[in-house]
Amino acid sequence: MKDLTKGNPFKLILLFALPVFAGSVLQQFYNMVDTVIVGNTVGVAALTGVGLTGSVSFFVLGFVSGLTAGFGVRVAQRFGAGDEGGVRRSIAMSYTLCIVISVLLTAVAVPLTGPLLRLMNTPAEYYDYAYWYLFVIFCGLAATVFYNITAGILRALGDSRTPLIFLVVAAAVNIALDYAFIVGLDLHYTGAALATILSQLVSGIGCFLYLTLRYRVLRVRREDFAWDWALARGHMAMGLPMALQFSITAIGCIVQQSALNGLEAAHPGVATAYAASSKIDNLVNQTLPALGTAMANYAGQNSGAGRYDRVRKGVNVGMLYVLISSALGIALCMGLYSPLMNLFISADGNSGAALDLTLVMEYGRKYLLFQSGCYVLLGAVHIYRNALQGIGKSAVTMLAGVTELAGRVLTAFVFVKMWGFTGACISNPVAWLAADIFLVITYYVVMRKYTEHAPRGRHGRPQEAVS
Repeated sequence: MKDLTKGNPFKLILLFALPVFAGSVLQQFYNMVDTVIVGNTVGVAALTGVGLTGSVSFFVLGFVSGLTAGFGVRVAQRFGAGDEGGVRRSIAMSYTLCIVISVLLTAVAVPLTGPLLRLMNTPAEYYDYAYWYLFVIFCGLAATVFYNITAGILRALGDSRTPLIFLVVAAAVNIALDYAFIVGLDLHYTGAALATILSQLVSGIGCFLYLTLRYRVLRVRREDFAWDWALARGHMAMGLPMALQFSITAIGCIVQQSALNGLEAAHPGVATAYAASSKIDNLVNQTLPALGTAMANYAGQNSGAGRYDRVRKGVNVGMLYVLISSALGIALCMGLYSPLMNLFISADGNSGAALDLTLVMEYGRKYLLFQSGCYVLLGAVHIYRNALQGIGKSAVTMLAGVTELAGRVLTAFVFVKMWGFTGACISNPVAWLAADIFLVITYYVVMRKYTEHAPRGRHGRPQEAVS
């Protein structure tokens, strides 16, 4: 366990974020391995089909990520307040709610796979690839929830290194299973999805066993699982807005993807370029969500202890790291673009198909230029949103998702029609800017209220922070 309420914020945030970043890169890496193997063994159509599932999977998996992150914030707040019994009860409630949510989400997501893909105007030649990949992923949602909540609890306790260790193991398992399922058993793209699910299950089991065996004082007991409506409402009040915020953002991504899919007929290759370049984008920008995760847990513990002065310092430190990360991201995207894209597509007969690969490369480069050039905007979203979530204002951050949605809808229905693929490229930056305006203003208003007017409890802690 790591107490984030004491010590230098520069060091604490960096040391917390680095393992999260490494773990996120590993997750993106083995997702990329799925795509690389599919693209180079099954073909470019399968690669594109798998790539086009990103916004739909984010709609569901983002909901899971937000919900479990919210539960983790509740654990962090109680840990920061020094309430060991409260931490155990919070962990037990998190497990209980996650079991229920896993069943409900699977029951809803699996039958909606086809309708969501059709709603996105998924091109017919890629539909089957996308459908069966998503179908398998959604059938394994319980494994995703399990990993997210166990890793989230460890991070809430200040331990970001252990989830990384088990992700390293999971990455090795994923790669081995990719080759076994895709190449050995000829399961193709569904094999890639199955490998992802099983590797996440391995990570979840590892985190759970470590949490249970290592932190004996926080080992949940039978009485900790006693149902408490107030505790359940508190967890859902924190987790549900964060989950909906992710899903609202994902709806904007679906609208964006639909607009881009509509360009495919007139501009062959844009869908493939987006599928490949977005993988590179997701890999390179992982420093930013890692900083956001560090900020949520840092703000959660410090708000639980009533240390809002440290929350302010942490946000300033986070934004400094965002500036550094953004500069490195631009350099990586532009400097390593060609070799990275060549991992996904090549001119051989298997993956080249009928597409003009030179044009695909140009589309991809243009997309990455716009994304990486605006990483500062994305980083600000992660820092300010997670700081607000950490101090308990997750409902407010859901409105930031609405502003992102408005930005993406605007670009999809106006800019894409006016400027084609360029309009699709500026969709994310416009959405990030819209969210930043809302989040920055809200953050300063909320922090002024807490630092000047909040009633104080033990150790100067605002009473409502851990209610």
